[in-house]
Amino acid sequence: MKYSVISTFARFTIFAFSTLTAHAQTPRQILKNHGWQRQQTTLLLSEKNFDGWYTFLHDQGRDRDPDHVFTLDNGVLHITGAEFGSLTTEREYENYELTLEYKWGNATHAPRADAARDNGVFIHSVGKDGAYAGNWMHAIECQIIEGGTGDFLVVGDGSDDFAMTSPVVSAAKAPYYFKPDGDTVSIHRGRINWYGRDPTWKDVKGFRGAKDLDKPLGEWNRIRILAIGEEVYYFVNGGLANHALHVKPAKGRIQIQSEGAEIFVRKVEMTPLVRK
Repeated sequence: MKYSVISTFARFTIFAFSTLTAHAQTPRQILKNHGWQRQQTTLLLSEKNFDGWYTFLHDQGRDRDPDHVFTLDNGVLHITGAEFGSLTTEREYENYELTLEYKWGNATHAPRADAARDNGVFIHSVGKDGAYAGNWMHAIECQIIEGGTGDFLVVGDGSDDFAMTSPVVSAAKAPYYFKPDGDTVSIHRGRINWYGRDPTWKDVKGFRGAKDLDKPLGEWNRIRILAIGEEVYYFVNGGLANHALHVKPAKGRIQIQSEGAEIFVRKVEMTPLVRK
């Protein structure tokens, strides 16, 4: 009996340590373990203009933004959120580290005026503009939403062309929560929640979860996305929030959403990664 208690405690301690260790991984450690190294970092989004990017809005189409949903001011991208759409790169990217800083504004708009402030960075975006709900290209979403910043979503067409596999708490039934060394589950649509997402989450403006990695309204946050081959790591304010493997597609354009909430974005930086 005494042995059983000690063994149980030991197993729990090992599990807790391994979980904390996995969450404590740094981008530097991950790159070293995978045999990748950084190249020169550059601004992906200029502080002065939208060179290399274009806008797409649900009602306006490409490169028509009469209501100034997307504007740049002193190096800060202001997204009003008044119309669904995105700011999209002209070219495709693969094997990179993408970082940016964001903070929420106060304004929200129908149909999400009273819902959780919502946005996201779409990576590996392919196909036609507006293919998904008339708003966005099919892609892999790194979610930015009150209470759920750190989630992954497969924003695809339901086919095998869009998928990811993640270790989760339980693969038996959704919702899935990321857990290092957990059961693996593969999805072709839907989401993998970040590891600490509040199970009582509600789609209401101002929602805050007990373990949220992002900061409250009005404060700057920093996200970092490592896209390495078919893997994606998502960091929020320095903490590893989520990890996906066998990601399809593994390259594509990058979209920054407009989805009903005012948001400010700055320091959008791209660092190419190469094998050592």
